[in-house]
Amino acid sequence: MNVYFDNAATTPLDPKVIEEMLPFWQQHYGNPSSIHSMGRKTKSAIEQARKKVADLLSTSPSEIFFTSGGTEADNTALTSAVETYQIENIITSPLEHHAVLHTVEHLEKTGKIKRHLLDVDEKGNLDLAQLAGILATHDKCLVSLMHGNNEIGNLLDIQAVGELCKEYGAMFHSDTVQTMGHFTHVLKHLPVDFIAGAAHKFHGPKGAGFLYINHQVKINPLIQGGAQERNMRGGTENVTGIVGLAKALELAYQNMNNDHEHISKLKSYMIEQLKTRVQGVQFNGLSADPDNSLYTVLNVSFPAGDHNEMMLFNLDINGICASGGSACSSGSSLGSHVLKAINSDPTRGAVRFSFSRFNTTKEVDYVVNKIAEIVPVSA
Repeated sequence: MNVYFDNAATTPLDPKVIEEMLPFWQQHYGNPSSIHSMGRKTKSAIEQARKKVADLLSTSPSEIFFTSGGTEADNTALTSAVETYQIENIITSPLEHHAVLHTVEHLEKTGKIKRHLLDVDEKGNLDLAQLAGILATHDKCLVSLMHGNNEIGNLLDIQAVGELCKEYGAMFHSDTVQTMGHFTHVLKHLPVDFIAGAAHKFHGPKGAGFLYINHQVKINPLIQGGAQERNMRGGTENVTGIVGLAKALELAYQNMNNDHEHISKLKSYMIEQLKTRVQGVQFNGLSADPDNSLYTVLNVSFPAGDHNEMMLFNLDINGICASGGSACSSGSSLGSHVLKAINSDPTRGAVRFSFSRFNTTKEVDYVVNKIAEIVPVSA
């Protein structure tokens, strides 16, 4: 049996998305910048996709800019905001995706900003009182905190953070890659300057994403070279990817309630089965808390033992795809910066299982049975 439980890394393409994309590979291949009929056709498809995304997120099409994915969107928001608004301080956390952390580190190394990292507890909760303190004592600040953590699943109240930023006159960017298409975003009511999305996290194609830029914000482009994306991103647009992104997000919103219920039940079932079948099992961060974590992510902590060294390998040879990480460095592996930040026990193994609407209870049973065979009863 083959089981794909690595949907936080990427999701399979929905067949309906493929169907929507095919004509733009086979028939409508004109350059959107061309003025002839073939170019006008693809240009129209991009603008229709932009309107669809904007409508789903309750915002204006003029605030949606298509990118190559979440990493480019994050880079654009952070780097361009620093340049345009002379940002001097970026406040973030050690739990962020490297698309944010490495960008902020680079900006600090080049002398453009000072970086402030928020404290986190052993469950991955951020110190928002500390955030308020930094905002109160520093000028020209930008806050970058993700909505849903890709490793431990923790959810952040971005409404509250946004209101805090607004109170102190700070800019606010949130990496919403893991929550986009899984939770409703009503941007017209959300106090945020930038959010990022990536199609391949909600059953769309890789290489397509978007950046939301609040209409009150004007930033310089990160990629030069053309007037595409309303002068915000040079380069010929990925028409097929953009069309697929819009269709995938549309399907995600249409199916969101049913998917949420189905996936949440799978996750809860796996938690109970692991507790019953695997002695000493624990869960990292808030991933086992249904009210405060992504319903798509479960980060499992296994008791110390030699079995952890080969856990992912043994899962893989049994046809199970999942992601791993440890809190300590081992050989060429740097381990998980997120698990390090929450002081996870380095002797315990960690595997992230992440689910989609295509997964089943039968698959959970198969995975738990294999784990029970791998982890010794005496562990």
